[in-house]
Amino acid sequence: MKSVFSAPGDYVYFKSQVPLHKIPIGTKQWRYYDFGPKVVPPLICLPGTAGTADVYYKQIMSLSMKGYRVISVDIPCVWNHQEWIQSFEKFLDAIDVHHIHLYGTSLGGFLAQLFAQHRPRRVKSLILSNTFLETRTFAAAMPWAPIVGWAPTFLLKRYVLTGIRDGPHEPFIADSVDFVVSQVETLSRDDLASRLTLTVDNASVKPLLLSDSFITIMDTNDYSSIPQELKDQLGERYPGARRAYLKTGGDFPFLSRPDEVNLHLQLHLRRVGLEAHPELVQSIPKDGTGGSHSKENDKKDRDDEPKDYGGNPDSNSEESQSPPSAPESSEFPGLDSQLLSNAEIHHENSVVLNRSATLMKQHEAAARILLQSTWELVIVSLLPLCVGSLYISNNARKFRQLM
Repeated sequence: MKSVFSAPGDYVYFKSQVPLHKIPIGTKQWRYYDFGPKVVPPLICLPGTAGTADVYYKQIMSLSMKGYRVISVDIPCVWNHQEWIQSFEKFLDAIDVHHIHLYGTSLGGFLAQLFAQHRPRRVKSLILSNTFLETRTFAAAMPWAPIVGWAPTFLLKRYVLTGIRDGPHEPFIADSVDFVVSQVETLSRDDLASRLTLTVDNASVKPLLLSDSFITIMDTNDYSSIPQELKDQLGERYPGARRAYLKTGGDFPFLSRPDEVNLHLQLHLRRVGLEAHPELVQSIPKDGTGGSHSKENDKKDRDDEPKDYGGNPDSNSEESQSPPSAPESSEFPGLDSQLLSNAEIHHENSVVLNRSATLMKQHEAAARILLQSTWELVIVSLLPLCVGSLYISNNARKFRQLM
């Protein structure tokens, strides 16, 4: 599939401007993007089982232009929840970050809550989307959970992809699914096995010291891979949390409904007192310094800044409480327009390729599933023969010993 997948134009532009960081910490390799003014406590984005650091590129592009620092990370190969907590804390120490705001979806939301439970002084707020409190449901749905670490790559990928709803989608949701599927293809066997292990390993989130007023729960109303009963449990655990509802968006609203998601993220960060610094935003440098520049250039930028203080954009999303009365942050319409115009140029060039490749993807996916099913049938058919032969050989050896 990845041979025919055509990346969206805005993602191509993002990759050309924002550097990917890779740092080894102990035995773990951390892969992440870090963009925005370094003086701002960061919003750290944690993906789900099928996600990578790249799936939040729309949030990095939008929020960094408004003066927020956004860090998006890959979940490294950790095999239990305690290892995740210790590894993530070492990562924060390595990049010299102490206080954080966490945005997690699906498995990422569960891991964000676990970290907030065990390291409460570091987590200032939580945004949880399509996530859960405990793993028993997923362990019961995976009878081969004890041997997930031994499963072959194609079986792990197939299991992850079958968790993504199939069928006709709205165009933006279909594009988001295609993008996430392309990211799954980049994951190694250990990546997939460790994430599935975290999903089925017995654990639950205990009550947090963090006040509900510093938590936002953002869910889609159409469908997601997380059962509704688990999302209801989350709401019951945090009754005082701000609720944000997206009418549509599927499993990946951060890709399919980025404007609405970014708006809710901004409202949350303002409500918990995180101050953006749009005056530090100048451009997207290749070295990933987040647009920091000299005071002289900063003064010139402020003098040339258009005095445009628009309100919040129209949105199909709903909130259960009124928006905060904090003043609107000043923005840079010129920078946003330039970024979007460049992204649109790339996007227009890729639309034709996207549509023409759809049929090829469908045929290749069907052939691939057929091949995988054939191999599984062969393995299942041969397994009783292997067990029987081992049993016969064992009895024969015992008989010879008796003789």
